[in-house]
Amino acid sequence: MHNEELSALAADLMVDICQRESVERHQVTLHSDNGSPMKGATMLATLQTLGVVPSFSRPSVSNDNPYSESIFRTLKYRPEYPDKPFVDIAAARDWVGGFVQWYNFEHQHSGIKFVTPAQRHAGDDVELLIKRKQVYSQAKSQNPSRWSGEIRNWDQINEVHLNPMKDKLEVKENKAV
Repeated sequence: MHNEELSALAADLMVDICQRESVERHQVTLHSDNGSPMKGATMLATLQTLGVVPSFSRPSVSNDNPYSESIFRTLKYRPEYPDKPFVDIAAARDWVGGFVQWYNFEHQHSGIKFVTPAQRHAGDDVELLIKRKQVYSQAKSQNPSRWSGEIRNWDQINEVHLNPMKDKLEVKENKAV
């Protein structure tokens, strides 16, 4: 978190992320808004050097990236979201740092089958979801009268969408054309 938005700061962040996560060329597409830091020459040159493909949201459309939209919505609706401006950048960094820690390591996200983003990122969700499926199947077999249908689907999610029903409708409409 910085006092100003700069293309150079965004570029530094991308270099750090790509190094830390061992991102290979053309492995990642960066979905971002059309803001000047993301479209600045320094950022675009850095992305090209890293082999990261830039993708910009469409004008006046804020839902092109389900991951960022999800975290921002969750952030804004947290009970402890500040109702007054931060007194300084250190206070802002402290609050956001705590939120990010909670979001990544404690928040069980409904869009990825109630695992944390950290579990998903590390691949720990695969075994966890298999175990959940086994627990639900065993519970249903032991008490079938408590179940009105199939158990919850605990298969790993491969694609995440902000508006899955809208996305399916758009695909269906495009196929019909």
